[in-house]
Amino acid sequence: MSSHLKFVLCEPKKTVRESLSKMLSSMGYLFLDAECSSYSALNDAIGASTPDLVVIGIDEDYAQALALVRKIRGQLPDVAIIAVSDRNDGPTILETMRAGAGEFLNLPVDMSDLAEAVPRVCGTKIQKTQNTTSGVIAVAGVTGGVGATSMAVNIAAYLAQDPVNSVALVDLDLSVGDADILLDCIPEYTLIDVASNVSRLDLSLMKRSMTRHESGVYLLPRPVSLLDNEVVTPDNLGRVLSVLKSAFSHLVIDTSKSYTPVDLVALNFADHILLVTQLDLPCLRNVVRLLMSFDEYHGLKEKVKVIVNRCNLQSNQISVKKAEETIGQAFYAQIPNDYQTMAAVRNNGVPLVMQAPQAAITQTFMNLTNSLFNVQKPAVPAEVGPATNKKQWLGFLSRK
Repeated sequence: MSSHLKFVLCEPKKTVRESLSKMLSSMGYLFLDAECSSYSALNDAIGASTPDLVVIGIDEDYAQALALVRKIRGQLPDVAIIAVSDRNDGPTILETMRAGAGEFLNLPVDMSDLAEAVPRVCGTKIQKTQNTTSGVIAVAGVTGGVGATSMAVNIAAYLAQDPVNSVALVDLDLSVGDADILLDCIPEYTLIDVASNVSRLDLSLMKRSMTRHESGVYLLPRPVSLLDNEVVTPDNLGRVLSVLKSAFSHLVIDTSKSYTPVDLVALNFADHILLVTQLDLPCLRNVVRLLMSFDEYHGLKEKVKVIVNRCNLQSNQISVKKAEETIGQAFYAQIPNDYQTMAAVRNNGVPLVMQAPQAAITQTFMNLTNSLFNVQKPAVPAEVGPATNKKQWLGFLSRK
Protein backbone atom coordinates (compact mmCIF):
# COMPACT_ATOMS: atom_id res chain seq x y z
CA MET A 1 0.00 0.00 0.00
CA SER A 2 1.38 3.41 -0.96
CA SER A 3 2.14 5.83 1.85
CA HIS A 4 1.32 8.78 -0.42
CA LEU A 5 -1.73 10.49 -1.85
CA LYS A 6 -2.15 10.67 -5.62
CA PHE A 7 -3.13 13.97 -7.14
CA VAL A 8 -4.21 14.99 -10.63
CA LEU A 9 -3.50 18.52 -11.80
CA CYS A 10 -5.46 20.22 -14.60
CA GLU A 11 -4.49 23.73 -15.67
CA PRO A 12 -4.47 24.80 -19.35
CA LYS A 13 -1.97 27.62 -18.71
CA LYS A 14 1.49 26.04 -18.92
CA THR A 15 3.32 28.41 -16.58
CA VAL A 16 0.63 28.14 -13.92
CA ARG A 17 0.49 24.36 -14.32
CA GLU A 18 4.25 23.99 -13.90
CA SER A 19 4.27 26.20 -10.82
CA LEU A 20 1.42 24.30 -9.17
CA SER A 21 3.01 20.96 -10.05
CA LYS A 22 6.28 21.88 -8.34
CA MET A 23 4.55 23.17 -5.22
CA LEU A 24 2.30 20.13 -4.88
CA SER A 25 5.10 17.65 -5.58
CA SER A 26 7.26 19.30 -2.92
CA MET A 27 4.78 18.16 -0.27
CA GLY A 28 6.19 14.89 1.03
CA TYR A 29 2.90 13.01 1.09
CA LEU A 30 1.69 13.90 -2.45
CA PHE A 31 2.51 12.06 -5.68
CA LEU A 32 1.67 13.39 -9.14
CA ASP A 33 -0.54 10.82 -10.88
CA ALA A 34 -1.38 12.88 -13.99
CA GLU A 35 -0.79 16.39 -15.30
CA CYS A 36 -3.45 17.65 -17.73
CA SER A 37 -3.46 20.66 -20.02
CA SER A 38 -7.14 20.36 -20.96
CA TYR A 39 -10.45 19.46 -19.35
CA SER A 40 -10.93 16.51 -21.69
CA ALA A 41 -7.55 15.14 -20.58
CA LEU A 42 -8.65 15.48 -16.96
CA ASN A 43 -11.81 13.57 -17.75
CA ASP A 44 -9.71 10.75 -19.24
CA ALA A 45 -7.28 10.77 -16.30
CA ILE A 46 -10.10 10.45 -13.78
CA GLY A 47 -11.49 7.55 -15.79
CA ALA A 48 -8.13 5.76 -15.85
CA SER A 49 -7.50 5.91 -12.09
CA THR A 50 -9.02 7.31 -8.93
CA PRO A 51 -6.81 10.02 -7.38
CA ASP A 52 -7.06 11.30 -3.85
CA LEU A 53 -6.93 14.93 -4.92
CA VAL A 54 -7.81 16.95 -8.03
CA VAL A 55 -6.48 20.48 -8.48
CA ILE A 56 -8.23 22.27 -11.35
CA GLY A 57 -7.84 25.68 -12.90
CA ILE A 58 -11.29 26.96 -13.86
CA ASP A 59 -10.48 30.05 -15.94
CA GLU A 60 -10.02 28.54 -19.43
CA ASP A 61 -13.69 27.52 -19.71
CA TYR A 62 -15.57 28.30 -16.54
CA ALA A 63 -18.76 26.44 -17.46
CA GLN A 64 -16.93 23.32 -18.62
CA ALA A 65 -14.69 23.33 -15.57
CA LEU A 66 -17.65 23.55 -13.18
CA ALA A 67 -19.44 20.78 -15.04
CA LEU A 68 -16.37 18.59 -14.57
CA VAL A 69 -16.18 19.45 -10.87
CA ARG A 70 -19.84 18.43 -10.48
CA LYS A 71 -19.16 15.17 -12.34
CA ILE A 72 -16.19 14.30 -10.14
CA ARG A 73 -18.10 15.13 -6.98
CA GLY A 74 -21.08 13.05 -8.09
CA GLN A 75 -19.18 9.99 -9.29
CA LEU A 76 -16.22 10.08 -6.90
CA PRO A 77 -17.40 11.66 -3.65
CA ASP A 78 -14.19 10.70 -1.80
CA VAL A 79 -11.95 12.67 -4.16
CA ALA A 80 -10.86 16.03 -2.73
CA ILE A 81 -11.08 19.00 -5.12
CA ILE A 82 -9.23 22.32 -5.07
CA ALA A 83 -10.15 25.00 -7.63
CA VAL A 84 -7.74 27.77 -8.63
CA SER A 85 -8.66 30.95 -10.48
CA ASP A 86 -7.76 34.53 -11.30
CA ARG A 87 -11.31 35.48 -10.37
CA ASN A 88 -12.00 36.32 -6.73
CA ASP A 89 -15.55 37.63 -6.74
CA GLY A 90 -18.04 36.20 -4.29
CA PRO A 91 -20.51 34.68 -6.80
CA THR A 92 -17.72 32.74 -8.57
CA ILE A 93 -16.33 31.40 -5.32
CA LEU A 94 -19.76 30.41 -4.04
CA GLU A 95 -20.80 28.71 -7.29
CA THR A 96 -17.51 26.78 -7.47
CA MET A 97 -17.85 25.57 -3.89
CA ARG A 98 -21.46 24.54 -4.50
CA ALA A 99 -20.34 22.57 -7.54
CA GLY A 100 -18.18 20.44 -5.26
CA ALA A 101 -14.80 22.12 -4.74
CA GLY A 102 -13.52 21.83 -1.20
CA GLU A 103 -11.20 24.83 -1.50
CA PHE A 104 -10.92 27.88 -3.75
CA LEU A 105 -7.49 29.51 -4.18
CA ASN A 106 -6.65 32.69 -6.05
CA LEU A 107 -3.83 32.87 -8.58
CA PRO A 108 -0.95 33.22 -8.19
CA VAL A 109 -1.21 30.55 -5.52
CA ASP A 110 0.92 31.09 -2.44
CA MET A 111 2.74 28.01 -1.14
CA SER A 112 1.58 28.59 2.43
CA ASP A 113 -2.06 28.83 1.31
CA LEU A 114 -1.71 25.62 -0.69
CA ALA A 115 -0.01 23.84 2.21
CA GLU A 116 -2.96 24.72 4.43
CA ALA A 117 -5.65 23.94 1.85
CA VAL A 118 -4.51 20.41 0.97
CA PRO A 119 -4.78 19.00 4.53
CA ARG A 120 -8.20 20.64 4.93
CA VAL A 121 -9.69 18.96 1.86
CA CYS A 122 -7.87 15.63 2.24
CA GLY A 123 -8.59 15.30 5.96
CA THR A 124 -7.97 11.85 7.46
CA LYS A 125 -6.35 10.59 4.24
CA ILE A 126 -3.19 12.50 5.14
CA GLN A 127 -3.15 11.11 8.67
CA LYS A 128 -3.11 7.58 7.25
CA THR A 129 0.01 8.37 5.22
CA GLN A 130 1.98 9.58 8.24
CA ASN A 131 4.33 6.77 9.24
CA THR A 132 7.37 7.40 11.42
CA THR A 133 8.99 4.16 10.20
CA SER A 134 9.28 5.30 6.58
CA GLY A 135 11.28 7.99 4.89
CA VAL A 136 14.19 9.03 2.70
CA ILE A 137 17.86 8.79 3.67
CA ALA A 138 20.64 10.47 1.70
CA VAL A 139 24.14 9.21 2.46
CA ALA A 140 26.91 11.65 1.58
CA GLY A 141 30.65 11.27 2.07
CA VAL A 142 32.82 14.26 2.94
CA THR A 143 35.35 12.86 0.44
CA GLY A 144 35.87 9.65 -1.49
CA GLY A 145 36.74 6.42 0.30
CA VAL A 146 35.14 7.14 3.67
CA GLY A 147 32.63 4.30 3.35
CA ALA A 148 29.48 6.20 2.34
CA THR A 149 28.40 3.67 -0.30
CA SER A 150 28.92 0.75 2.07
CA MET A 151 26.79 2.56 4.61
CA ALA A 152 24.00 3.22 2.09
CA VAL A 153 23.98 -0.39 0.88
CA ASN A 154 23.99 -1.90 4.37
CA ILE A 155 21.31 0.44 5.71
CA ALA A 156 19.08 -0.42 2.74
CA ALA A 157 19.70 -4.16 3.15
CA TYR A 158 18.89 -4.04 6.86
CA LEU A 159 15.66 -2.12 6.25
CA ALA A 160 14.65 -4.69 3.63
CA GLN A 161 14.84 -7.52 6.17
CA ASP A 162 11.53 -6.36 7.62
CA PRO A 163 8.77 -7.75 5.35
CA VAL A 164 6.65 -4.69 6.12
CA ASN A 165 9.20 -2.47 4.39
CA SER A 166 9.79 -1.93 0.69
CA VAL A 167 13.22 -0.43 0.06
CA ALA A 168 14.78 1.31 -2.95
CA LEU A 169 18.47 2.16 -3.28
CA VAL A 170 19.57 4.83 -5.78
CA ASP A 171 23.21 5.16 -6.82
CA LEU A 172 23.60 8.85 -7.58
CA ASP A 173 27.37 8.74 -8.00
CA LEU A 174 26.87 9.04 -11.75
CA SER A 175 30.50 8.59 -12.74
CA VAL A 176 32.01 5.91 -10.50
CA GLY A 177 29.17 4.57 -8.35
CA ASP A 178 29.55 0.95 -7.29
CA ALA A 179 26.41 0.00 -5.37
CA ASP A 180 25.79 -2.76 -7.93
CA ILE A 181 29.24 -4.22 -7.16
CA LEU A 182 28.56 -4.26 -3.44
CA LEU A 183 25.33 -6.14 -4.12
CA ASP A 184 26.95 -8.41 -6.73
CA CYS A 185 24.29 -7.84 -9.37
CA ILE A 186 24.24 -6.96 -13.06
CA PRO A 187 21.29 -4.59 -13.59
CA GLU A 188 19.45 -4.62 -16.89
CA TYR A 189 18.39 -0.98 -16.53
CA THR A 190 19.97 2.08 -14.93
CA LEU A 191 19.04 5.55 -13.73
CA ILE A 192 19.40 6.81 -17.29
CA ASP A 193 16.50 4.62 -18.47
CA VAL A 194 14.00 6.16 -16.06
CA ALA A 195 15.38 9.71 -16.26
CA SER A 196 15.13 9.75 -20.06
CA ASN A 197 11.51 8.50 -19.91
CA VAL A 198 10.42 10.75 -17.09
CA SER A 199 7.43 12.15 -19.01
CA ARG A 200 5.72 8.76 -18.98
CA LEU A 201 7.19 7.48 -15.73
CA ASP A 202 4.76 5.73 -13.39
CA LEU A 203 4.97 3.23 -10.54
CA SER A 204 4.77 0.21 -12.82
CA LEU A 205 7.53 1.37 -15.18
CA MET A 206 9.72 2.34 -12.24
CA LYS A 207 9.62 -1.10 -10.60
CA ARG A 208 10.20 -2.86 -13.93
CA SER A 209 13.32 -0.74 -14.41
CA MET A 210 14.89 -1.75 -11.09
CA THR A 211 16.94 -4.78 -10.07
CA ARG A 212 15.75 -6.70 -7.02
CA HIS A 213 18.56 -8.05 -4.85
CA GLU A 214 18.11 -11.22 -2.80
CA SER A 215 18.14 -9.07 0.34
CA GLY A 216 14.90 -7.47 -0.88
CA VAL A 217 16.48 -4.16 -1.93
CA TYR A 218 15.41 -2.66 -5.27
CA LEU A 219 18.45 -1.06 -6.92
CA LEU A 220 18.52 1.79 -9.42
CA PRO A 221 22.22 1.99 -10.43
CA ARG A 222 24.22 4.79 -12.01
CA PRO A 223 24.45 5.08 -15.82
CA VAL A 224 26.94 2.88 -17.65
CA SER A 225 28.41 5.56 -19.91
CA LEU A 226 29.83 8.86 -18.72
CA LEU A 227 28.14 10.48 -21.72
CA ASP A 228 24.75 9.59 -20.21
CA ASN A 229 25.36 11.64 -17.08
CA GLU A 230 24.10 14.81 -18.73
CA VAL A 231 20.66 13.25 -19.19
CA VAL A 232 20.16 13.13 -15.41
CA THR A 233 19.11 16.68 -14.54
CA PRO A 234 17.79 18.22 -11.32
CA ASP A 235 14.30 18.44 -12.84
CA ASN A 236 13.94 14.87 -14.04
CA LEU A 237 15.67 13.49 -10.95
CA GLY A 238 13.06 15.22 -8.80
CA ARG A 239 10.34 13.40 -10.73
CA VAL A 240 12.19 10.07 -10.40
CA LEU A 241 12.58 10.50 -6.64
CA SER A 242 8.90 11.44 -6.28
CA VAL A 243 7.85 8.22 -8.01
CA LEU A 244 10.26 6.18 -5.90
CA LYS A 245 8.99 7.77 -2.71
CA SER A 246 5.47 6.88 -3.72
CA ALA A 247 6.34 3.30 -4.63
CA PHE A 248 8.53 2.38 -1.64
CA SER A 249 8.30 2.84 2.11
CA HIS A 250 12.03 3.61 2.31
CA LEU A 251 14.36 5.30 -0.13
CA VAL A 252 18.15 5.31 0.38
CA ILE A 253 20.21 7.59 -1.89
CA ASP A 254 23.98 7.28 -2.23
CA THR A 255 25.07 10.71 -3.46
CA SER A 256 28.31 11.59 -5.22
CA LYS A 257 31.11 13.44 -3.47
CA SER A 258 30.88 16.39 -5.89
CA TYR A 259 27.75 17.99 -4.39
CA THR A 260 26.39 18.89 -7.82
CA PRO A 261 22.93 20.42 -8.40
CA VAL A 262 21.70 16.84 -8.92
CA ASP A 263 23.07 15.83 -5.51
CA LEU A 264 21.45 18.86 -3.90
CA VAL A 265 18.06 17.74 -5.22
CA ALA A 266 18.54 14.45 -3.36
CA LEU A 267 19.72 16.20 -0.19
CA ASN A 268 16.71 18.51 -0.22
CA PHE A 269 14.43 15.55 -0.88
CA ALA A 270 15.77 13.54 2.07
CA ASP A 271 14.36 13.36 5.58
CA HIS A 272 17.80 12.48 6.96
CA ILE A 273 21.24 13.33 5.57
CA LEU A 274 24.02 11.08 6.87
CA LEU A 275 27.31 12.92 6.40
CA VAL A 276 30.06 10.29 6.63
CA THR A 277 33.55 11.21 7.78
CA GLN A 278 36.66 9.72 9.32
CA LEU A 279 38.88 10.90 12.14
CA ASP A 280 41.53 12.72 10.11
CA LEU A 281 42.11 16.40 9.53
CA PRO A 282 41.18 16.62 5.80
CA CYS A 283 37.86 14.87 6.44
CA LEU A 284 37.00 16.97 9.48
CA ARG A 285 37.90 20.13 7.59
CA ASN A 286 35.46 19.09 4.87
CA VAL A 287 32.75 18.46 7.50
CA VAL A 288 33.09 22.05 8.74
CA ARG A 289 33.08 23.42 5.19
CA LEU A 290 30.05 21.40 4.14
CA LEU A 291 28.05 22.30 7.25
CA MET A 292 28.75 25.97 6.57
CA SER A 293 27.65 25.52 2.95
CA PHE A 294 24.48 23.68 3.96
CA ASP A 295 23.58 26.65 6.11
CA GLU A 296 23.02 28.60 2.89
CA TYR A 297 20.16 26.26 1.89
CA HIS A 298 16.92 26.55 3.83
CA GLY A 299 16.27 23.56 6.05
CA LEU A 300 19.23 21.51 4.83
CA LYS A 301 21.63 21.70 7.75
CA GLU A 302 18.92 20.71 10.23
CA LYS A 303 18.63 17.29 8.55
CA VAL A 304 22.36 16.51 8.70
CA LYS A 305 23.65 13.81 11.05
CA VAL A 306 27.42 13.46 11.08
CA ILE A 307 28.57 9.81 11.22
CA VAL A 308 32.18 8.95 11.96
CA ASN A 309 33.30 5.76 10.23
CA ARG A 310 36.24 3.43 10.96
CA CYS A 311 36.79 4.50 14.54
CA ASN A 312 40.04 3.11 16.02
CA LEU A 313 41.43 2.61 12.54
CA GLN A 314 44.89 3.55 13.76
CA SER A 315 46.48 4.80 16.95
CA ASN A 316 47.35 8.24 15.56
CA GLN A 317 43.77 9.11 14.65
CA ILE A 318 42.34 12.34 16.03
CA SER A 319 40.31 11.52 19.15
CA VAL A 320 36.53 11.55 18.98
CA LYS A 321 36.39 14.31 21.57
CA LYS A 322 38.83 16.50 19.66
CA ALA A 323 37.00 15.82 16.39
CA GLU A 324 33.67 16.83 17.89
CA GLU A 325 35.23 20.05 19.16
CA THR A 326 36.58 20.70 15.67
CA ILE A 327 33.23 20.30 13.90
CA GLY A 328 31.28 21.98 16.68
CA GLN A 329 28.83 19.15 17.36
CA ALA A 330 28.63 15.58 18.60
CA PHE A 331 28.70 12.66 16.18
CA TYR A 332 25.29 11.06 15.68
CA ALA A 333 26.89 7.61 15.48
CA GLN A 334 30.31 6.00 15.56
CA ILE A 335 30.98 3.05 13.28
CA PRO A 336 33.79 0.76 14.50
CA ASN A 337 36.64 -0.28 12.24
CA ASP A 338 36.35 -3.95 11.23
CA TYR A 339 38.46 -4.34 8.11
CA GLN A 340 38.23 -8.14 7.95
CA THR A 341 34.44 -8.25 7.98
CA MET A 342 33.97 -5.30 5.62
CA ALA A 343 36.53 -6.64 3.14
CA ALA A 344 34.70 -9.97 3.08
CA VAL A 345 31.25 -8.50 2.46
CA ARG A 346 32.57 -6.15 -0.23
CA ASN A 347 34.44 -8.88 -2.06
CA ASN A 348 31.55 -11.32 -1.78
CA GLY A 349 28.92 -8.78 -2.77
CA VAL A 350 26.75 -9.64 0.24
CA PRO A 351 25.40 -7.09 2.78
CA LEU A 352 26.46 -7.28 6.42
CA VAL A 353 23.03 -8.28 7.65
CA MET A 354 23.12 -11.39 5.45
CA GLN A 355 26.76 -12.40 5.85
CA ALA A 356 27.72 -11.28 9.35
CA PRO A 357 24.50 -10.47 11.24
CA GLN A 358 26.10 -10.85 14.68
CA ALA A 359 29.22 -8.80 14.05
CA ALA A 360 29.62 -5.67 16.15
CA ILE A 361 29.77 -3.46 13.06
CA THR A 362 26.49 -4.95 11.80
CA GLN A 363 24.82 -4.26 15.12
CA THR A 364 26.03 -0.65 14.95
CA PHE A 365 24.44 -0.22 11.51
CA MET A 366 21.21 -1.75 12.83
CA ASN A 367 21.10 0.57 15.83
CA LEU A 368 21.86 3.59 13.64
CA THR A 369 19.06 2.72 11.22
CA ASN A 370 16.56 2.01 13.99
CA SER A 371 17.33 5.33 15.66
CA LEU A 372 16.55 7.23 12.45
CA PHE A 373 13.01 5.85 12.42
CA ASN A 374 12.46 5.54 16.18
CA VAL A 375 12.28 1.75 15.94
CA GLN A 376 12.90 -0.21 19.13
CA LYS A 377 14.28 -3.69 18.47
CA PRO A 378 16.12 -6.12 20.75
CA ALA A 379 19.85 -6.29 20.18
CA VAL A 380 21.47 -9.43 18.85
CA PRO A 381 24.59 -10.59 20.76
CA ALA A 382 27.52 -9.19 18.82
CA GLU A 383 30.61 -11.09 17.82
CA VAL A 384 33.58 -9.65 16.02
CA GLY A 385 35.15 -12.04 13.59
CA PRO A 386 35.49 -13.05 9.98
CA ALA A 387 32.43 -13.29 7.79
CA THR A 388 31.23 -16.84 7.31
CA ASN A 389 29.51 -16.68 3.93
CA LYS A 390 31.63 -18.54 1.39
CA LYS A 391 30.24 -16.88 -1.71
CA GLN A 392 33.14 -15.83 -3.90
CA TRP A 393 33.59 -12.52 -5.66
CA LEU A 394 35.05 -13.95 -8.82
CA GLY A 395 31.69 -13.50 -10.51
CA PHE A 396 32.64 -9.84 -10.79
CA LEU A 397 35.32 -10.77 -13.30
CA SER A 398 32.71 -12.18 -15.67
CA ARG A 399 30.59 -9.02 -15.65
CA LYS A 400 29.52 -7.69 -19.01
